[in-house]
Amino acid sequence: MAILNQTGRLAARGLDRCRPRIPAGFPGAVFRLAAAALARSAALVPILACALSAASFAQVEEYPVKAAFLYNFAKFVDWPAPAFQGPGDPICICVLGQNPFGNSLERVVRGQVVDGRSIRIRLVPEVSPKTTCHILFVSAAERKRFQSAAASLRGVPTLTVGESRGFAADGGIVNFKLVDGKVRFEVNLDAAERAQIHISSKLLSLAVLVFRTSGTR
Repeated sequence: MAILNQTGRLAARGLDRCRPRIPAGFPGAVFRLAAAALARSAALVPILACALSAASFAQVEEYPVKAAFLYNFAKFVDWPAPAFQGPGDPICICVLGQNPFGNSLERVVRGQVVDGRSIRIRLVPEVSPKTTCHILFVSAAERKRFQSAAASLRGVPTLTVGESRGFAADGGIVNFKLVDGKVRFEVNLDAAERAQIHISSKLLSLAVLVFRTSGTR
């Protein structure tokens, strides 16, 4: 496993040193979205990389924060043209099986548009390449169900997002992990390339770990 970047030490560098690393246009207000019951907000996150290290982050509920991340991922991912039938097709964020978000995910995306596309939330009972999912969230409770059908998604342009130890190493693309009580994420570039999904370098710069399972840089 070749580690391409590791940004977990940003907190130790201090806020002043984090400011130059702000990805231009990175959206979110993760704190405000979660703390205000994920009320609609047009505000941009001033420094998400540094915000991830803020002590107050540990006070925010886990799934409203993850919901905000899923919405933000849609802004920094490019899908191949065949992933959509037309320019008016929505971006579908699917939740496999049990839904741990309550209504927080719906509230985050309500009324939002990404590259001219609305965002639709779908609850899906099983993994299938025939189901239109541009982003697929797999909770820890549903990992075994995902593993049993993961091979069927090989080459399908779906950004798979999990929250279980080893999810990315097993072929998932993005995996949430709690680090000192804070929600962070890691990225498997090989899995993204197999799915023909391009992840912005701005988003990759905020991952706690970016790696290739092939062992090549």
